[in-house]
Amino acid sequence: MKKNSSLLICILVLLLLGTWSCQREKGLDTNKLSRVDSLIYDALEEGLFPGGVLAVVYNDKLEYLKGYGNKAVYPKEEPISLNTIFDLASVTKPFTALSVMLLVEQGKIRLEDRIKTFFPEFPSNITIKHLLTHTSGIADYSNIGAELDTYGRGNREGLKKYILSRTGQSKPGEKFEYSCLNFVLLQYIVEDITKTTLSTFEYENIFKPLGMTSTGYNPTGDLLERTAPTEKVADGVVLKGMVHDSLALFFNEGVSGNAGLFSTAEDLVIFAKMLMNNGSLHHATILSPRTLQTMITVPEDLQPFGRSLGWDNYSPYASDHGNLLSRKETFGHTGYTGTSFFVDPVNKLAVIFLAHRVHPYNVGNMVPFRSKLANIVAGALP
Repeated sequence: MKKNSSLLICILVLLLLGTWSCQREKGLDTNKLSRVDSLIYDALEEGLFPGGVLAVVYNDKLEYLKGYGNKAVYPKEEPISLNTIFDLASVTKPFTALSVMLLVEQGKIRLEDRIKTFFPEFPSNITIKHLLTHTSGIADYSNIGAELDTYGRGNREGLKKYILSRTGQSKPGEKFEYSCLNFVLLQYIVEDITKTTLSTFEYENIFKPLGMTSTGYNPTGDLLERTAPTEKVADGVVLKGMVHDSLALFFNEGVSGNAGLFSTAEDLVIFAKMLMNNGSLHHATILSPRTLQTMITVPEDLQPFGRSLGWDNYSPYASDHGNLLSRKETFGHTGYTGTSFFVDPVNKLAVIFLAHRVHPYNVGNMVPFRSKLANIVAGALP
C-alpha cells in the first residue's frame, strides 16, 4: 500500500510538472498575431512608409520576424530584406543612456552629479539625471541649419555654446521637455571620462560583447549597401548611411548622443533579450540587475513625467506602447525616421518595428500606427 501511494505521488508530480512545462512554453497566439500583417500592409498602401521589418520577442524567444514592402523606392524600387539596416534616429538615446549607466556602475559618475562639474559654464542645478529624463530645462534645437555659420560644423565648443543658449527655459526637475541637446551633453560627458569616442565606447562595451555586428555609426562597405535610404534632400541627393537628424549630421558628423546609430531588427532583438535577462545574455553581462532596474524605473521625484533614465515609460511620447501593456513598467523609445523599440518586462515581451517613413519625402504620422501595432501584439499574449 505504501509502495503504491509513493508511486501515485510520483505520477501526480510528473503530471503536474508536465502541465507546468506546457504552460511555461506556450507562445503567442499566432492567429491573433497575424493581424499585424493587415495593419502593416494598409500602412504601406496609404504611403505611411515604403517598407519595414517587424520583430516580436516573447519569453526570450523570437516569435515573429518579417519584412514588408521596399528598402528603397527612389530612384528605383528595392525589396526589403530582414538584414536591412535602418537609421534608428532617437532610438540612439537609450544606448547613450546605457553608456552613462555603465559609468555609474563603475563608480565614475553619479546620477546626482551636476553637469557644472564637467562644463563650468552651465548652471549649477542641472544634474545628469535631469539630462537623462529631459527635465533639465534645456529647450530642443530649432532651425539648426541657421546656426551653422555662428557655431561651426563639427565644432564641439560651438555646439556647447548653442546648448547654453537654449538653457534655462524652466527650472531643472520642474517640467518635462523633450530635447536632443540633453543627450549631446551626455555624449560629451561619456567621452570626457572615457577618453574615447561614444562610437568606440559603445562598440567595445555593448555591441561587440553582445554580437550586434550590424550596429554602429556612419556605416560603410557592406553595411552601407544594406542600409535603407532616407530623405531626398534639396539637391536631389538621397541620404543613405548619413544620419537624417540635422543636429547629429551637421554638428557631430554622424556620431551623436541624440541620433546617429544604424541597426537591424535582428540586432535589436539581441539587445531586447539582454534587457529582459537582467542585463546579461549568454556569455555577456552588460549591466548588473540592480543598475538595469534603476535605469528602467521612473525616479521617485520625477514620477509625473513618466521618463526613466534614457527611456520613455508613460510620457505623452510613449505612442509605441499602445493601451494594453503594463503602463508603468513598459519602457521604450521611438525615432523620427519611423523606428520604435519597447519592452514590457512584466509580460516578457519586446516589439521592434524599423521603418523609414522619411523616404523619399518626410511624410506620415506614425503615432496611431504604433499604438495599434502594440495592441495587436499585446492581444496575442497567452
